Amino acid sequence: MLLEALSSAILGLALALAAHRRLPHRLPARALVLPTGVAGALLGAFLVNSALDAGSLLTVLLGAVIVSVASLSLLLRPAGRLRRRSATA
Repeated sequence: MLLEALSSAILGLALALAAHRRLPHRLPARALVLPTGVAGALLGAFLVNSALDAGSLLTVLLGAVIVSVASLSLLLRPAGRLRRRSATA
């Protein structure tokens, strides 16, 4: 269990670093991105481990990756400026 938690936290940190390195203009500050990736990975590992009752390490890490990527995707901002029209125009 400790190995699963540690490896999923490291995996979440690596995913967050890769996302921030690849898309720095679309993500908020690094201080928010890194904990979000780690927390998402730990939550994913916990959910998969709870649902499958001590599933294999590969399955737990796959769940950690899925939830970490999903939580990081919630931080993305639009690429270009949004054109908003006023209600009176």
